[in-house]
Amino acid sequence: MMAHELTTLLRTLRHGRALASKQDIAETVAILGRDTGDGIRLGDDCAAIPDGDGYLLLASEGFQDSFVRAMPWFAGYCGVMVNISDIAAMGGRPVAVVDALWSDTSEAAASILTGLHEGARTYGVPVVGGHTNMRSTHNSLSVAILGRARHLLTSFDARPGEVLIAAIDLRGRWHDPHPFWDASSALCGTEGAAQLRGDIELLPIIAEDGLSRAAKDISMAGLLGTALMLAECSGIGMTITLDDIPRPDDAPMERWLSAFPSYGYLLTARPEDAEAIMARFHGRGIAASVIGRCDNTQQLDVMWTDEKETFWDLARTPLMGFAP
Repeated sequence: MMAHELTTLLRTLRHGRALASKQDIAETVAILGRDTGDGIRLGDDCAAIPDGDGYLLLASEGFQDSFVRAMPWFAGYCGVMVNISDIAAMGGRPVAVVDALWSDTSEAAASILTGLHEGARTYGVPVVGGHTNMRSTHNSLSVAILGRARHLLTSFDARPGEVLIAAIDLRGRWHDPHPFWDASSALCGTEGAAQLRGDIELLPIIAEDGLSRAAKDISMAGLLGTALMLAECSGIGMTITLDDIPRPDDAPMERWLSAFPSYGYLLTARPEDAEAIMARFHGRGIAASVIGRCDNTQQLDVMWTDEKETFWDLARTPLMGFAP
């Protein structure tokens, strides 16, 4: 690999729409503030609300009109799937979801709701209410979820000296032209649903066993963008080796680093706990490997073959405005 290839790759990812959308969060933070006044830290995958001997987890996802119109069933399914992923990334288990739906016809609404229903049935979480408008001028969907955790995985508790682990289900397919790597929706049957629920259960068990304190699901920001969000919230730096990232054999590096996998997580852990964590994922057929290390630089550095370059310097340019 030539040095300019890494430079070109990182420049493309750095200036892409995915990271730009995460930078928009800073404008929201500037208006709403970072302090809720009740100990709830903003900037995580879910709001973690202390409740008895654990936490209630609250999150929501909205979907662009173009995606909902182009793939209404899959948009509905994703409304459950991505929220489940956020709950798991916090070490939690889902309780229930509600949706807000706008559609221009009842037929469009039916397709979206069918996907939502299939996702809820597959992951074993009930749809308990919401809002419906079938006389809108557009098709839009938002889904919110409630979950519960005994022990949290957060974006704020990664520490220098820990290793960074990527766990990704490679048994999927692309949803062209979108950057979705889908290892979920083909498993809507009874046996497939049991597999997906068991895979999701790994995250809360890892949290409860004390093997990790920090995690994020790989989002629309892609793997590097998600790592950057984790580093910013924890006030740390990272060095990531691209060749160590689990990747399908036929997926080009740029496309894979921009992908939004249906099952993809970054976790940090003490080096001595890494093998135990990876063994849990491997035991369920999920690819997992150590892809980097955490440090105190507040930089995200990337290595590819024998080249190394800084992808982002958070000390100079914060991403979301959630730095400690």
